[in-house]
Amino acid sequence: MKTYTYIIALIAVSIFTTSCGSDEKKVDVDRTSPIAVTVSAIQTNQNNPFVTASGKIQAKNSADLSTRSMGYVNSIPVNVGDQVRKGQLLIAINNADLQAKSAQVDASITEATAAFNNAEKDYNRFQNLFADNSASQKEMDDMTANFEMAKARLEAANQMKNEVNSQFAYSNIKAPFSGIVTSKNIEVGDMANPGMPLISVEAPGLFEVLAMIPENEISEIKTGTDVNVTVKSINKTVTGKVTEVSTSAKHTGGQYLVKVVLNKTEAPLLSGMFATVQFPVAKKASASSMILIPTSALVTRGQLTGVYTTSQSGTAVLRWLRLGRTYGDMVEVLSGLTENESYIVTAEAKLFNGAKISIQ
Repeated sequence: MKTYTYIIALIAVSIFTTSCGSDEKKVDVDRTSPIAVTVSAIQTNQNNPFVTASGKIQAKNSADLSTRSMGYVNSIPVNVGDQVRKGQLLIAINNADLQAKSAQVDASITEATAAFNNAEKDYNRFQNLFADNSASQKEMDDMTANFEMAKARLEAANQMKNEVNSQFAYSNIKAPFSGIVTSKNIEVGDMANPGMPLISVEAPGLFEVLAMIPENEISEIKTGTDVNVTVKSINKTVTGKVTEVSTSAKHTGGQYLVKVVLNKTEAPLLSGMFATVQFPVAKKASASSMILIPTSALVTRGQLTGVYTTSQSGTAVLRWLRLGRTYGDMVEVLSGLTENESYIVTAEAKLFNGAKISIQ
């Protein structure tokens, strides 16, 4: 009986193994089917003989408005995209505590004013008495001190009133200039905290570009230089002028900040658009070409970033990269790819290292 049990067990294991082997073989067949992919050649900037830099367009006049007082938002009479005029109310914050403090200050001013008027009358009367030798020097000194203290208390009360009035300005956020509301970061009923950006306003029509220049080219960039600025998203090229050139890269990762103010144009520019600034300065001979690939082609595995390339045997090869600066939807490759290689842009199925591919 025991012998039959072992034989049945061995038959069951054999059937299970055969079944698993069949599934594994099926998976291998599926994985060896070529995956249709599209590839692209490496792009470099070596065809342009001039110094170029990528940057982002922003409004020359823009403001992120916040408050110095804490309170609940009572109303927001504007929406994103609305045109506002200078001094228009944008956000009203509950200021009941300020109103109570203002009433207390008004009462203090009334009391200090009455005390000052009495002290002034006494001071004037004692001045006459002292002139007629009817009051002593000490009495005159005491009256003078009382008058000066009353005057100081009234001045302090008036300054406190000015402080309260300035706090009222922070509970009623108003437009600092005429423009367009570009963002709203709070809703009615929310708690507004000091320093928290609540609403943003931009003045349309005048834009600037902030670009970063490498150290080997920054010495050639001068203020007042006329430049061409290409905005790829709208396929337009506009002109501008260099207005600021940074002399320090301490906080910008070795890149120097250059500000370009754009000339007025009919092109539909918007804040946040990426642009390429071309300076009328020839590249230095030692400057190496830059390899750029689209960010959509990148593959991320934990802390590593790479891209799939093609091998001579028709398989996908995952290549790890060291990346540099980002230019819009493109990123600079510092190492991992060379100029004579191509990479996979899209695939009809999920790629893996060593997968057979069919280039479309």
